[in-house]
Amino acid sequence: MAMLIDPVTFRRVAAIRARLLAGDDASIVELAGRMSPSRMIRVFAAMFGVTPHQLRTQVKIDRARAHLARGMGVTTVCMEVGFSSVGSFSALFTRWTGMSPSHYRRSVSVPARIVDPSIVPGCLGMLAALPSNFREARSPARAP
Repeated sequence: MAMLIDPVTFRRVAAIRARLLAGDDASIVELAGRMSPSRMIRVFAAMFGVTPHQLRTQVKIDRARAHLARGMGVTTVCMEVGFSSVGSFSALFTRWTGMSPSHYRRSVSVPARIVDPSIVPGCLGMLAALPSNFREARSPARAP
């Protein structure tokens, strides 16, 4: 069953999404404003395919990935992205990414010369992280 959304509600919910993407930590009640929180969550999920909480978690995990890729410590990243417990951060990160934060950091650590990963296209960031002896990254050897 399709949900019809009036233009005013659409704009409100789109603005809520923008706030969440920007890292706003306001409560669901504060975000909903004059709209019922349960209605806001239903409309949000219908519009974007995820709940506000899921989007907020995804934003935090994405920020954590970027910090870990730059080599920041797990505890520092945990506090930086807004968790108060390293254990709960590690469990959530593992559930969302399939690996622990420390394992993720070791596997994707990007050299310090890389600019902020959020402004570098993913493919370029991945190329920069390849070891210098990675054969496929170099031009093919000429046949004798």
